Amino acid sequence: MSAVMITRKVRKWEKLPGKNTFCCDGRVMMARQKGVFYLTLFLIVGTCSLFFAFECPYLAVHLSPTIPVFAVLLFLFVIAMLLRTSFSDPGVLPRALPEEASFIEMEIEAANGNVPAGQRPPPRIRNVQINNQIVKLKYCYTCKIFRPPRASHCSICDNCVDRFDHHCPWVGNCVGKRNYRYFYLFTMSLSLLTIYIFTFDIVHVVMRSVDNGFLNTLKETPGSVLEVLVCFFTLWSVVGLTGFHTYLISLNQTTNEDIKGSWSGKNRVQNPYSHKNIMKNCCEVLCGPAYPSVLDRRGLMHEDSSASATSAAPPGNSMSSSNSMSSSTAPTTMKTTAPPIPNEHTPEDVKPSIAASEQKSPSPKEQRPPTPKIPPLASPETDADATITKDKTH
Repeated sequence: MSAVMITRKVRKWEKLPGKNTFCCDGRVMMARQKGVFYLTLFLIVGTCSLFFAFECPYLAVHLSPTIPVFAVLLFLFVIAMLLRTSFSDPGVLPRALPEEASFIEMEIEAANGNVPAGQRPPPRIRNVQINNQIVKLKYCYTCKIFRPPRASHCSICDNCVDRFDHHCPWVGNCVGKRNYRYFYLFTMSLSLLTIYIFTFDIVHVVMRSVDNGFLNTLKETPGSVLEVLVCFFTLWSVVGLTGFHTYLISLNQTTNEDIKGSWSGKNRVQNPYSHKNIMKNCCEVLCGPAYPSVLDRRGLMHEDSSASATSAAPPGNSMSSSNSMSSSTAPTTMKTTAPPIPNEHTPEDVKPSIAASEQKSPSPKEQRPPTPKIPPLASPETDADATITKDKTH
């Protein structure tokens, strides 16, 4: 039996720490808690399906055929922005390697010195200057890195995210540096779609009520009533969320910074990331360059695993089984090693012992144990086994 090292290539996303799930060979990256995301997708698709089935045929004939066309385009844009936000890397920062973490720990210990027992160690921070203002970089005890400016650790995904805004359960992912603009476009387009459907639902009910009466219209189009209710309760939250993020974009601020009050309140410095101009702030957030992912989740890595390999022989052939033994077993031919011969470089206290060993060492024939009696066997294979066993005892 021998151990064999087997090397196989795996993708890095299979070994990445954190609480994310990956699909399509690492191309799709989401949080593990995806139940609310499926609810969001169901509400959007279900409401639009009812609108296309009940209202669009009537409105296309009596008002304009462009109404369902514009609704389809808006619906496709909403779904595209939702999937782009949910399935992308929000800006996850890779964790430090063991060597890097050990080096950082040594630097921190050298800077802080030995802390007496029972005292809290000083906070692990570094100061950097951004636009003539001092910004503190905090140390992440999970990722073993000093987080970049505006980065934060998401407790749900267990990852540090660059320019972390918030974790949104409705999209099933964190919102950060790489997907914030798509999240904002999703909320804005969803607000327009909700207002669009809600408005033409009311128009559809009013136009039918003129001919058939209000109660008869409700009986004939129950889907319209359901759409009005869903849009009415969804409208306030979606439009309010879009307005809040429009306010944050105009200040070049994140939700995390707004909740913590990083750039507001007493004894607070001004936001060093703001250009003091609404248009410049909006252009930087919405029209800035597309940042590449630094995670390299689809890269290849080598994984070594040990496997035990045993040489098997056909049953009933003990000669083949004995010949397939490894070199670590005793050979069938016994070899006698001669004792060392004393020379002029051998110490004087060692020469007598060597000479005594030469006199007392018996001959190979005297060392051979008595040959065991082997009962006669009919099978020639068994005789071969007995011969090999006899040689091994030598």
